[in-house]
Amino acid sequence: MDAIRFTLGTRQRPISVEGYRRAARRALPAMVWAYVDGGADDLATLRENRRAFGRWTLRQRVLAGPGTPSVATTVAGTPLSFPVLLAPTGLNGLSHWQGDLAAARGAERAGTRLVLSSASSYTIEEVAAAAREDHWFQLYPWHDHDVTGRLAERAAKAGYRVLVVTVDVPVLGNREGERLRGMGIPPVLTPRRVLDAATRPAWAYGLLRHRRVSLRNLVGEGGIRAGVESAAAHQRLLELVRLSWDDLAWLRTQWSGPLYVKGVLDPDDAERAVAAGADGVVVSNHGGRQLDGAAASLDALPAVAERVGGRATVLVDGGVRRGSDVVKALCLGADACLVGRAFVYGLAARGEEGVVDVLRILREELERTLVLMGCGGVGELDRSWVAPAGVPLAPAEASE
Repeated sequence: MDAIRFTLGTRQRPISVEGYRRAARRALPAMVWAYVDGGADDLATLRENRRAFGRWTLRQRVLAGPGTPSVATTVAGTPLSFPVLLAPTGLNGLSHWQGDLAAARGAERAGTRLVLSSASSYTIEEVAAAAREDHWFQLYPWHDHDVTGRLAERAAKAGYRVLVVTVDVPVLGNREGERLRGMGIPPVLTPRRVLDAATRPAWAYGLLRHRRVSLRNLVGEGGIRAGVESAAAHQRLLELVRLSWDDLAWLRTQWSGPLYVKGVLDPDDAERAVAAGADGVVVSNHGGRQLDGAAASLDALPAVAERVGGRATVLVDGGVRRGSDVVKALCLGADACLVGRAFVYGLAARGEEGVVDVLRILREELERTLVLMGCGGVGELDRSWVAPAGVPLAPAEASE
């Protein structure tokens, strides 16, 4: 009876990304949850990012022989234990006080890397000092070249090897869920919202003690102060309007390492990015947080990969929640996937251990999927392993 009481009284550790999503929802106040899990306008693109994976079926071959499938890969000269990186997500300190430190350490423990956001809750230097590996850095091309150049220089000096330039935020998307719940910089607090936060004492204690709610990399830039920033100053830095391909070409001259352009959905834009000196692109709609009605990332992937694949690295993010999603993305031309919300769910629920566990779940699902497909590893995946849902798979070419 005691064992039964213990089991019933203790929440089981989540066994899927969706399980971690539910745990994160319980851990976070509504204001923060709106930021983590929400999107723009009617959430159409946010939903399509998930639905797109259901539009493809996997080839299943039987009696393929024993053996553990190979899932290791290399991206931008960085060896990865499996083809998943942590996408840049801002203000991780709102989800858990360990924030970006937990994300970087968790990624390392899982054999992969974090792409640190410009809008991180810990500085470029703090994350580098806490990490043992060479993580990547994401940069918004601010309208002020001085700000942009200084951030890139700091990242290079701190040991970040790869620069990921996000280009799909000429203005902030209309994130109505955040606005309705007062999520902003600074947040709008009401008695009801304060009470909601107070009912999550572990979250509130971490937030109040460590105060990792500010855009630490931007303190001193554009009038942003330490602590609670000036919303007006922050908005000025986000005025990316009128940036052009010339600005990307300029940034290429400021960074000597691999450079990827994130936020590409159109194959013509992918071509121009490569022509401007990018080493790769990230097919992304910003997780459905910017242009609502834009194509799902997975739907846009094949055309982009067909245009620049082989000449440039092609990564994809948006809606990845299963190891089988990673398989489908690789079949459609991606070299690797980035996951954002998935790891933040783990972070919110269990800190660094949650990040590690989410990545473990994805890797195990990836390996299991490959075994069930009869595929020997991620290096074998191509378009022949998938077909549009409802369309019979064409016979695979006989192997020699």
